[in-house]
Amino acid sequence: MHDLQHEHKHPHEHQHEHDDSCCAHGHQHEQNDCCCGQEHEHEHHKHPDAFLSEGVKLTCLVENLGCANCAAKMENRISQLPGVNAATLTFATKQLRVSVTPEAAKNESLLIAEFQKICSSIESGVVVQKQHPLQKGKKLLQEDKKNRHKLNEHQIDLISITTGTCLFASGEIFEHLGIGGAILPAVLYATAYLILGGQILFTAVKNLAKGQIFDENFLMSLATLGAFIIGEFAEAVGVMLFYRIGEYFEETAVSRSRSQIMDAVDLRPETVNLNTGSSVKEIPAEEAKPGDLLIVRPGDRIPLDSTIIEGESRLDTSPITGEPVPVKVIKGDAVTSGCINTSGQLTVQVEKTLEHSMVTQILDSVENAAASKPKIDRFITRFSKVYTPFVVLAAAATAVIPSLITGDWSQWIYTALTFLVISCPCALVLSVPLAFFSGIGAGSKKGILFKGGVSIEALNKISTVVMDKTGTITLGNFALQQIIPSGNFSQKEILTLCASCEQNSTHPIGISITAAAKEQRLALENPSALQEIAGHGIQALLSTGEVLAGNQKLMEKFHVELDSSGQSAHGSKVFLAVNGAFAGTLVISDTIKPESSSAVAALNKLHITTAMLTGDSMESAQSVASETGIDEVHARLLPEDKLLRLQEIRSKHGSVMFVGDGINDAPVLAGADVGAAMGSGADAAIEAADVVFMTSNMNAVPQSISIARAATRIAWQNVIFALAVKALVLVLGLTGFASMWMAVFADSGVAMLCVLNSIRILYQK
Repeated sequence: MHDLQHEHKHPHEHQHEHDDSCCAHGHQHEQNDCCCGQEHEHEHHKHPDAFLSEGVKLTCLVENLGCANCAAKMENRISQLPGVNAATLTFATKQLRVSVTPEAAKNESLLIAEFQKICSSIESGVVVQKQHPLQKGKKLLQEDKKNRHKLNEHQIDLISITTGTCLFASGEIFEHLGIGGAILPAVLYATAYLILGGQILFTAVKNLAKGQIFDENFLMSLATLGAFIIGEFAEAVGVMLFYRIGEYFEETAVSRSRSQIMDAVDLRPETVNLNTGSSVKEIPAEEAKPGDLLIVRPGDRIPLDSTIIEGESRLDTSPITGEPVPVKVIKGDAVTSGCINTSGQLTVQVEKTLEHSMVTQILDSVENAAASKPKIDRFITRFSKVYTPFVVLAAAATAVIPSLITGDWSQWIYTALTFLVISCPCALVLSVPLAFFSGIGAGSKKGILFKGGVSIEALNKISTVVMDKTGTITLGNFALQQIIPSGNFSQKEILTLCASCEQNSTHPIGISITAAAKEQRLALENPSALQEIAGHGIQALLSTGEVLAGNQKLMEKFHVELDSSGQSAHGSKVFLAVNGAFAGTLVISDTIKPESSSAVAALNKLHITTAMLTGDSMESAQSVASETGIDEVHARLLPEDKLLRLQEIRSKHGSVMFVGDGINDAPVLAGADVGAAMGSGADAAIEAADVVFMTSNMNAVPQSISIARAATRIAWQNVIFALAVKALVLVLGLTGFASMWMAVFADSGVAMLCVLNSIRILYQK
């Protein structure tokens, strides 16, 4: 055997009995490319910005944006500009994400000026500017308030509403008591109307000059002025008053919900405590550089991704991972930004700037996800374009046709005016994306990162959860459980020989064997020659002669006859042969995650079928399945087999979610209806996934489905409630029972209730 070539090209290419085998080699964590030979065509697996993948990306902030329906119009107009491939404007984050051609990107300032022109033509006062990398989250909300003088605006709104209410009440009292005849109440009503609706009238005229006909200002102005014309003075003022109150509370509800979501996901610090050597200086977080020393006191968050230089403590990692158990950290440990220091004071050395730390990455993921619009959102946007013109035309028909028949123009014009009031689709356009954004925020609080509303919508339809075994259901910490000798070999001799062959391995089984040998302080020998046989194991030359270590296929290849010892043992088996004679068996098994059983039970309660795909032996897989309660087991699979088996499960049970963590899981993640990756897994798997579980905890799987179902359910509740109320008021209007007051509730009141309904997800257990 001296002609054996040393072909150790890869740290560990052979395959043991348990492996989730790869095409090039045997181990599931070492595969770098998809070799399944399948074409993956599931569109929703694209990254939330996939529709912006072609061209140069540009992100702008749209400040002073107050109308969700107007935001949809801006997005539509901007996407039609020459040089713009695609555009999405997210009302919840006020971010405009645009993909432009390289030629258009060269004139960025002219392009932003064009965006500004479009946006201000739709909603006056809007300011469009390029977003700074750190200008996001809570900081953006604070700047928005500062720029808009939000407090003063609220004060002005309250003053005008209060003054208008007093004048309106005075007009009502004087009219009923007959004080001042008809003139004084009319003057009071007119004054109250101008105070309450003056700005709305002015905006309506400006927008009308720009061709904006079907906007809320114009429709409300037309409806209330129409009421004045037919002599319904009190009604006109009352409707404008109720509308202003509804708008005030709606804006407050949206602002607070946006703030609550950002509080949940934006964990970035405002300032950090810099240790200068002689003193501690407070500086803005964005000014901290790699290498700086920061002081983190008990109760503070870890500000930036760092390494502990001095001190020890326990960290509450739940803001990042959702894991409630504090983690002990000591000098030399890497710590992630966003975690809370619960006990001792720490001195940490900055490894990454604020822009590249975990807290910013999480916020970016949430903002990217918010830009990915689900089907229901896109449907509502299209529906709103038809809904408003249809109701306006219905109002015109209602004003004219019945009046010509009955001769009662006053009644039917009044009915038509109620139609105009409820023709604005703001409640629909606003509440649906906010429901999904709230779901994204609720997930991030539990360490679940959804890559968009599309992912949440798809997750809502899941009927089966398919899981990889190693690293998902189990911890992936393989440990040597048993050594079964054969012939004259001792356990110590078997472990020494096998560990000598496996000492350069990076595979969990090889590492566990080497670790067991080191624990027993065994002296290992470096092979004079070593060859790895893909899918089989190792052939090595030691001082004792030729040693074979691998699976049963390796033994069969070299005609080594196995005895019956070790056949009943559960776990992955590594067989050892010396000079052609069978020497013994090493049994290695993985540890099942403590929460796996409860997670599977929770999935069963959600009426979801569970299945496991693994490259491990059927015996080992069945053992894990019986302990955790998994319904179906598919074992001894290569990566390409996993994808085919997944498609079989989909055809049998319906929509499938796959949960994995290995690189060779990437094609299966992309091929599933929803792909979910454990945060501890490979980058390729995380990139291919629709959902990422930062905590790598199995309980996150049923939690993600529950959040997705809640978000989708609330979105549909909002749609059905808004349309039902509007339809009811339309019907009541036609039968003569509806007033313009009811119509205002169907618009502003419903919008406010839908917003409040949307943020319920943040507080659900």
